[in-house]
Amino acid sequence: MKKTYYTTIIVLIFFTASFISESHAQGFKGLDDIPHDIAYYRETRVTAPLAKVVYGRPQKNGDEVFGNQVPYGKLWRTGANEATEVKFYKDVLFGDTTVAAGTYVLLSIPGEQEWEIILSSKLDVFGAFQYSPAFDIARIKVQVSKAESLEVFSIAFKETENSVQMVLGWDSARIKIPLYFGEENVLVNR
Repeated sequence: MKKTYYTTIIVLIFFTASFISESHAQGFKGLDDIPHDIAYYRETRVTAPLAKVVYGRPQKNGDEVFGNQVPYGKLWRTGANEATEVKFYKDVLFGDTTVAAGTYVLLSIPGEQEWEIILSSKLDVFGAFQYSPAFDIARIKVQVSKAESLEVFSIAFKETENSVQMVLGWDSARIKIPLYFGEENVLVNR
């Protein structure tokens, strides 16, 4: 009985080891420590999207985020790993700049009271390492507000009375970027 038990254990170890080495042989890496997420803005659940953001979601891990992990006054990729990309499915007023439908990189320069938000046309870049102001499409400044602490960086869309806000949140900071879809800065279907 003991011999059968030990033989079974040895076979399981051999099988597990061969499976693990086979998966590495295929070139697959393990799971990324920083997951990516997608946020959509739609008028309703069944309508086509008006905006989409794909971004990395770094975690706070107990540290103060802004002014520490993410320094004030320095260009930030607004997420983690690959640069955050936002896609507008129709023209949008971003601050006071009309931005054509398309895909852009979203960058920011965090400050204690105010952030500068940048849309760049230079796509498929890692982080902010290849940033060049020559590719800027729009730049706006937005105020920072405070709320409950978030452990993981998050982006969501929120409707207000006269705009849509793309809300960036991490730690206790909230940054609300106004977006206007449609003619004369009026929300679609408003």
